[in-house]
Amino acid sequence: MKTIDHTLHYLRESLSNYEDHELSTTIYNKLTNNTYQNEKAFVDALDDKEMQYLEKILEREINYAENAQDPLRVEQLKEVYEQIF
Repeated sequence: MKTIDHTLHYLRESLSNYEDHELSTTIYNKLTNNTYQNEKAFVDALDDKEMQYLEKILEREINYAENAQDPLRVEQLKEVYEQIF
């Protein structure tokens, strides 16, 4: 059975909101089809184009979570965002 890091679970859930975009689907499939020990291992598996796209998505999703006053979601998504840099 595959287990997913809780941080990556929040990311996968956020990416599902962008399923009409090819890069989003590619990144989502990586999360679904692979097991990553943590968010760093996941980010290391992304190419430059995927990282740039994910950065934009995360900025939007973190902002949304802040507006929705969901501090746990903000924290989890920021953990992935920080790994991009």
